[in-house]
Formats: sequence, C-alpha cells, structure tokens
Amino acid sequence: MKKASLSRKLFKVHSWLGLFTGIFLILLGLSGSVLVFRTELDHFFNQNLLHVSHAQAKVPEHVLQNCYDRITSCYPNLDGIAWVNPDAGPDEAYNFRIYFNDTRLMTYDLGLISFDPYTLTVLREGPASQFTPSFIEWLFQFHFSFQLGIPGAALTAVIGITMLLSLLTGAVVYRKMLWKVLTLQIKVNRKNWRTVSSDLHRIVGVWSLLLNAVIFFTGFWMNMFAFKAKTWQNELVPTKLNTHMSVSPDRMYSQALLAMPDLEPTYVYLPTQPERKFEVRGYTKGQLKLCGIGNSVRLDQYTGDILKITRLDDKPLSERLEATFFPLHVGNFGGFAVKILYVIIGLTPGLLTITGFLLWWRRRRKNLIPAQMNSR
Repeated sequence: MKKASLSRKLFKVHSWLGLFTGIFLILLGLSGSVLVFRTELDHFFNQNLLHVSHAQAKVPEHVLQNCYDRITSCYPNLDGIAWVNPDAGPDEAYNFRIYFNDTRLMTYDLGLISFDPYTLTVLREGPASQFTPSFIEWLFQFHFSFQLGIPGAALTAVIGITMLLSLLTGAVVYRKMLWKVLTLQIKVNRKNWRTVSSDLHRIVGVWSLLLNAVIFFTGFWMNMFAFKAKTWQNELVPTKLNTHMSVSPDRMYSQALLAMPDLEPTYVYLPTQPERKFEVRGYTKGQLKLCGIGNSVRLDQYTGDILKITRLDDKPLSERLEATFFPLHVGNFGGFAVKILYVIIGLTPGLLTITGFLLWWRRRRKNLIPAQMNSR
C-alpha cells in the first residue's frame, strides 16, 4: 500500500515537472539538436563568406597582433578576446569570440568577429544576439540563456535539473517497463492516439533515459555560474578600459607550442584586462576528445614568461571527470555517428513533452466526465 502511494506521488511529480517545463524542453531540445552541427552549419551557410583565398599569399607574421589591435580599437572596454579556431585550415577565416559587458543583466554579452587572415579584412562582426548573416550565433546564445542574459542562464540550469528529476521519477514510476522496453517486448500499439502516445512515451523515455540524464546534468553544471552572486554583481559593473598586452600574442602563441609540443590548440585567450593571462588550450596528440580540453599553457602578457603548464593527466580525478562534461553535453567526441545520435536524442525531450501532455490530458478528461455526471 505504501509503495503504491509513493508511486502515485512520484507519478504526480513526474507529470507536473513535465507540464511546467514542457515548452522549455522543446526549445532546448530543438536548438541543441541544431547546435550539434554548429560548426558544420556555420561553414555551410557562410561558405562563400568564410572561405578565403591563399593561392599567392602567406598569413602575415603578426596576424594575431593585428587582429587584436583591430578588435581592441573598436571595443575599448572588453573582458577578453578568444581565438576560437586556431585549428583553422589555410582556406578558413579566423574567428574571434568577443567578451564585453553592457552592464545589463538581461543580455549575455558575447560577440563574434571573423577575419581573412591574409588580408585582415573583417568578414563579419557583431553581438551574438543580433548576429548576421548566420542564425547559428543567435541560436547558440538562445540555447544556454534564452537570450535573457544571466537570469536566462540560471533558468536553463533550473530546467536542466528539473528535467533530470523528471527522468529519475519517470524511471521509478515505469521501473517495471524498463527491461521489457530494452528487450523489445513492448511495441507501439497503433489502436488509437491514446495507446500510441502511451507506448511512445515509455519506449522513447527508456531508450533516451541515460543520455538525456547526462546531457541535462552537464548543461545544469555548466550554467551553475549563473547562481553565483558575484556573477550578477560583475554583470552590472562597467568593464575597465582595455589594458593592452606588452608582448606580441603571435610570439606567446609560438612559445606555448614550444613549451608543450604535443598540444593541439582549440582555444587561445587574449587578455584585455591585467588580472587575466594569455592562455592556449587544447587536446594533446592522440588524446580522446571525450576527455575534454584540460591541457593548457599560460603566459604573462607583459613579460612573455611562462606561468603554468597544465596537463589533463596530472589533474585530480574530479577535475578530469569535470573536463568530460562539455564534450558529453555537445557530442563532439565521436565523429559523425555520435553527432547524429545526439541530434536524435535532442528531439526526444520534445516528443516526451508532447506524449506526456496527451497522457495528462486523457487522464484529465477521464476524471472530468464522472465529476460532470455527478454534478448533474
């Protein structure tokens, strides 16, 4: 009797969690599915814009310095700049992430600027919330903040943990079905929309349970910064004027690669504030992409001295585990097949929301009819 009572309570919790967060889950799932192929889609939609000619040209010796100077002259109050594709091919534009601050909580201050590395021509530029010609940047910011700044980032974190609770309560409620679904003993009964929605909800929920739990937990974890009071306070404080690096970023980039010869860079941070440091991050040769980019070389931007060399293998187990959260969330660790799997999984929260709503609506109508009969 107690077990039945507990199951009913968990079922109610499971239902209400799904109803309250349904529309958000659909939006997060759809946007996440698109963003799995974020880089590929950006290249596809902007292939003419981002394809650069290198037939008779060489990348200038001080290309990073020139890009840095151009960005800091146009944006005098930056939190920092990041070169996000140091692994770009010879025919690809250089993309730089811009971190700025408009002192408003309801905007998340990211921008992007792309250069032709041979001519230093600006190919595209703008804040992520208004970025053109591609919608990918807008969608990226929408996915983790709903275009609502720090409060939006906190909201997506709450949705993530709510979905995790919904999955766990659903696993308990439908625990007797888990093995039957996994062993293909349950198939979709096409008798009517009620049986279809009921069976789909169970089958899709079980098969996507583990990966959805991983995706929503890692999403929650990565947005935990939005719950810190300091994050909210800093967002309202105007950024100080840029303090330029004294040492050429091109020189420090070369130094970093010499200091860690097996490093394959995927991210280069160029500081604009004195408390930040120049840093090159990436994988090491032969490293599994699932392990994350926990390797880095940090340098002092005023002296060029190497401050710290960090290897993922030397970090504590907790930090190595946390480094896997980003690749586990975005699905960039296993090639095309894994990305397709993530696209499919990204659609399941929406499907579970729709089928769950249909089941709730069926029960609601079923309970309303006797109530109406009794009122007569």
